[in-house]
Amino acid sequence: MKRAPLLVLAGTVAGFVGVLTFHTRPVSATTPGQAQPSGTPSASSASSASAAASPAASAPAPAAAGAVRSAGGQMVQFGYGELNVRVTVHGSHITGISVTDLQTAEPTSQQISEQAIPMLRSEVLSAQSANVNGISGATFTSQAYVQSVQAALDKLHVK
Repeated sequence: MKRAPLLVLAGTVAGFVGVLTFHTRPVSATTPGQAQPSGTPSASSASSASAAASPAASAPAPAAAGAVRSAGGQMVQFGYGELNVRVTVHGSHITGISVTDLQTAEPTSQQISEQAIPMLRSEVLSAQSANVNGISGATFTSQAYVQSVQAALDKLHVK
């Protein structure tokens, strides 16, 4: 069978990612090398906050049949950092999702997030909702991503 080696490899990779994501010490919400006071918002979160405060994003009018709208989700803290997304819809169809801010505590967390986020984006676009399965080995990132997407969909009044 040609699929058996693929399944063994996928299981090995998932197990390896799970081991790499195990942490026993508390983590900070900044990327290593950043010297940012905790009360000061980052440039990307400030820009997403100002974008989220725009009239189109904060109080959308009832959706026209072909209206393209976007809104930022909330900044969500997870076990190894924090993230924020921006969702674009055409009418009530989700057409795009981008991560506007991703801060991780360490390089391993950054690498896992960079691998999981495109998969999560694909899942949300396929399902046309935030009700998707998480990515194995990136449970905290998955939960934060889905929570931020749902917050953006709520702002856009999309189910």
